[in-house]
Amino acid sequence: MIHDFVIIGAGSAGCILASRLSENGRYSVLLLEAGGKDDSFWFKIPVGYAKSYYNPAVNWMYSTEPEKELLNRRIYVPRGKVQGGSGSINAMVFVRGARGDFDDWQAAGNPGWSADDVLPYFRKLETHAKGASEWHGGDGPIHVTPMRGMTHPVTDAFLSACSELQLPLNADFNGAAIEGAGVYDINTRNGRRSHSSAEYLRPALKRPNLAIERNAIAERLVIGTDGRVSGVEVRQNGTLRTFSARREVIVATGAVDTPKLLQLSGLGDGEALSAAGIETRRHLPAVGANLQDHLCASFYYRANRPTLNGTFASLFGQAALGLQYLLTRKGPFAMSVNQAGGFFRGRPGEARPNIQLYFNPLSYRIPNSPKAGLMPEPYPGFLIAFNSCRPTSRGHVTIASKDPTAAPLIRPNYLSTERDIDEVIQGSRLVRRIAGAPALAAVTTAEISPSPSVESDAALLDYFRENSGSIYHLCGTAMMGPDAATSVVDRRLRVHGVAGLRIVDASIFPNVTAGNINAPTMMVAEKGAAMILEDAA
Repeated sequence: MIHDFVIIGAGSAGCILASRLSENGRYSVLLLEAGGKDDSFWFKIPVGYAKSYYNPAVNWMYSTEPEKELLNRRIYVPRGKVQGGSGSINAMVFVRGARGDFDDWQAAGNPGWSADDVLPYFRKLETHAKGASEWHGGDGPIHVTPMRGMTHPVTDAFLSACSELQLPLNADFNGAAIEGAGVYDINTRNGRRSHSSAEYLRPALKRPNLAIERNAIAERLVIGTDGRVSGVEVRQNGTLRTFSARREVIVATGAVDTPKLLQLSGLGDGEALSAAGIETRRHLPAVGANLQDHLCASFYYRANRPTLNGTFASLFGQAALGLQYLLTRKGPFAMSVNQAGGFFRGRPGEARPNIQLYFNPLSYRIPNSPKAGLMPEPYPGFLIAFNSCRPTSRGHVTIASKDPTAAPLIRPNYLSTERDIDEVIQGSRLVRRIAGAPALAAVTTAEISPSPSVESDAALLDYFRENSGSIYHLCGTAMMGPDAATSVVDRRLRVHGVAGLRIVDASIFPNVTAGNINAPTMMVAEKGAAMILEDAA
């Protein structure tokens, strides 16, 4: 069967595209998803993300290649393999990014992508709990809930510590400016995950002009002798099927699988494709390049008063939290574990906030098991995590072979610039300053990890190299820009020199945004859908 639009990937972007492109009833739309339905209870309850963290049934569970600057460790890269994509398994912190991030997108040769240009699409996708305003939407599909007033009491000590250090406080990271300490917003509705699968796709699937095929893994794009993309071949339950598009094929499989699919289809660096035994259909050297991510490490502290550790470690405590959630849709089960944090200048003179912090009133690990949940440390504790907002290291994603079932090679090249190394020291010192401020010191017994003995810049850097990991904000591997030699899509998200093909997901980011990237990914989908409909008219 042929459709007007075929969308590959039912993730945070793909679900929005499917809804918007089918909305007016004029076009037939097919949405392809490699995973199954996100109908489990654990996809609905916010704290349930821990159940999908190491579950291969719903998570691709990728890892990087050994990272030279991280002691040759392989860094875990979870990716959603389920309807809703990574938006079904993330921790739901809703941050748009700094205004300068998007002004930089425009300055990189992409007119129409400045902060002022993208704000209407952020507002369009949002229903904010406090209603519509200059900065927020009041009737969009994604519901955004401030956690202010609901956080654990120890979180107040963190905010007070920031204030004692004359660090600015910020009541709304998604308002006029991002700088300062505050409590995060999350995308929830009445205590349930509010993501593009639930809010855009499920209502849209009632339309006769929208269809979905699940468990359909895209293997390669169908490219005609004229170079136009006309469809996609997928493997579905062991059978090879082809789906065709009259107008466009839209790839929305994310920063890892989008370059993989393009390369398998002969779109990429010609020399690398030839080495893999793939015919080059279009030489696009930037496919898979420009990989960016936020690299994060946590400092663990023992508290002198109860935190969420004791509650989460106790079966009775878990039962009480579960009952609270079932009766009221409130409490820790209805929230992200990342309750507070903010965006700071790591040292005076920084041109913009360059360090993001997360404050968790729970110090925990997640055991590598599909059935595991959060495992608190065996003491009352909290943690403070940090990452650079705009790392300068660049990596790449490449296919391992022409076998579509082979996982791609992910090489972020973390800490490959002096700037990124300097920001590790800045972030470490900032965490220590805040933890040592009177308000937070008053509730702290000890720094457990890395421990006070880790004091020199060299020792702090060693700790970071040994303990850091991705915070799962991979982007940039099909970069938007005006030049086919250095980018993959133009400002309307059309692949350079390849008719009938667009990319609409986090891979098009020219630079990673400050903060969590799910919100800007959804914005890209809203804006991308509007452009596709404009061009189809």
